[in-house]
Amino acid sequence: MKIGILSRKASLYSTHRLFEAAEARGHDVRVVNYLRCYMDITARRPSVIYQDLIADRNATAEELDFNAIIPRIGASYTFYGSAVVRQFEMMDVFSVNDSQAITRARDKLRSLQILSGAGVGLPTTTFAHSTRHTKGLLDRVGGTPVIIKLLEGTQGVGVVLAETRKAAESVIAAFRQLDANILVQEYIKEAGGDDLRAIVIGGKVVAAMVRHAAPGEFRANLHRGGTAEAVKLTAEERRTAVRAAKALGLGFAGVDMLRANRGPVVLEVNSSPGLEGIEKATGVDVADQVIAHIEGSAVPRAGNRKRTRA
Repeated sequence: MKIGILSRKASLYSTHRLFEAAEARGHDVRVVNYLRCYMDITARRPSVIYQDLIADRNATAEELDFNAIIPRIGASYTFYGSAVVRQFEMMDVFSVNDSQAITRARDKLRSLQILSGAGVGLPTTTFAHSTRHTKGLLDRVGGTPVIIKLLEGTQGVGVVLAETRKAAESVIAAFRQLDANILVQEYIKEAGGDDLRAIVIGGKVVAAMVRHAAPGEFRANLHRGGTAEAVKLTAEERRTAVRAAKALGLGFAGVDMLRANRGPVVLEVNSSPGLEGIEKATGVDVADQVIAHIEGSAVPRAGNRKRTRA
């Protein structure tokens, strides 16, 4: 089978592991920088063309032909990256995560609204345009302390813990003055600085870890000095993770949750979860599970162009 990994760097841990796993299972795999692709959008014969003019000014253009793709789209390039994924979908190429699911997951507000509509447990969350509504925002989440999040933030960047009402009002005012969109969420004190990351592939939780925040830090992200270890999820936590991924339409997702007194609550669903932390913490070969999922899902559909399959 021909598998394309859409990633800006072949050397990234997750990209490299997926490449290794695909090769080990006997597939013809290739890493493609999606920013160096362009598209021929025609009803008769849509195509994706790759031409690496940055590395080689004389590079020839080639049409890409894959049976399946694994999108590893960076947050800064969601619009163009999802457009490339959508073009492959027009060519009837199987994608581990489709373009619509990627854009849903990347929009924090939209994803929370979808999860809420699907009955997934969430922290109480508020959103407004004007600072005039600050009092209502804070009252609705139960008062301070509160978590204030930039909609565009990733890996814990743009997430602030405001412990007093005055601090919360100042942070909200500062963000809005910069015309930044923010969410205000209740602070789940009982989580104790820990969160859960569950990897869902094809509707099943295949690995899970608990992340512990570094001393003096309330965010448990590994990029911010947190530590991680394997964890056994409860049946309710597993159901919540699967339901969250399904609600957003993701075949491969990292679901971040907190253990609240009322049950698991979902913080975020990631459409390009990193593999390094989860594989090292749990010993699970997540990359292999992704390729196995492709093998069971990437079948020819009606109207496919004829392809050679391994």
